[in-house]
Amino acid sequence: MEFAELILAPKVDNVILRGPFKMMVEGTLCTTGHHLILSGRKEGSQELWILHKNIDYIERRPTVENNIVTGGVIVLKCKDLRMISLEIRSPSQFNNVATSIERLYALERVTQQYPFFYRPMYTILEDGYTIFRPESEFAKLLAGEDWRITNVNKDFDVCPSYGPVLIVPKAITDEQIIQSAGFRDGGRFPILSYRHENGVSDILCRTN
Repeated sequence: MEFAELILAPKVDNVILRGPFKMMVEGTLCTTGHHLILSGRKEGSQELWILHKNIDYIERRPTVENNIVTGGVIVLKCKDLRMISLEIRSPSQFNNVATSIERLYALERVTQQYPFFYRPMYTILEDGYTIFRPESEFAKLLAGEDWRITNVNKDFDVCPSYGPVLIVPKAITDEQIIQSAGFRDGGRFPILSYRHENGVSDILCRTN
């Protein structure tokens, strides 16, 4: 998705940032599709990078002189409990930045979020989704007579809150798993949740 239509002020100069511990930085504020970036453009000066998704609340505080709005302060309450204020001297830029943030921090579709747009600046050496295979990770466990791997939930049809590959008691068939899931909340069924090196194990079968 293109975010250009949501950003009314992609770049604003002379913005004053006031943050935690009396931190103050004056610089250029850039609004991207997923981040607010403020840079003092001076060597050694602090920079602010805020993911829009980390903003919990936004408040506009216009500055009024002689009944005329001359700018304002945008107060951001972040989900990590930081309170950050952005002082902007131009009334139009103040409103445009505030409106842009309001649009971007409340994106509803999951596919609009940052992970779907992130591109690493380094070469990916291997696919993280295939590094760990249950067959190899649990090879020692599966060599015994007590446990086996099941793919009965590969399409999440039986239990949407369980994974597609699970360790279950060897004596239980997939047909029995499907039948037992029908009697439990959320389609849950018995799976291995813990096994100590001494052989003691725990079976998880949540009912709520």
